Amino acid sequence: MTSGRESVLRASPGDRLIVRRHHLDEHDRDGEILAVLGEDGSPPFTVRWEDDGHVSTLFPGSDATVEHFQHTQPAAKKKKGKGG
Repeated sequence: MTSGRESVLRASPGDRLIVRRHHLDEHDRDGEILAVLGEDGSPPFTVRWEDDGHVSTLFPGSDATVEHFQHTQPAAKKKKGKGG
């Protein structure tokens, strides 16, 4: 039976996607989210995997979490005018 609620991951480029291991002899896998292709931060995500540098686009499963980072906009360059 399902609850009727769907849990959707939300992310921004620069966040980390962490996929938990399935078996004892495996390790967790993580990577940097390069692009968010869904609406409002939802999957699919394009991810560069930390362990091998491979880039893939995927819809994460229930074994995945997103580690959010504060994203800052580049500071606007101030124009120097005459006299100051």
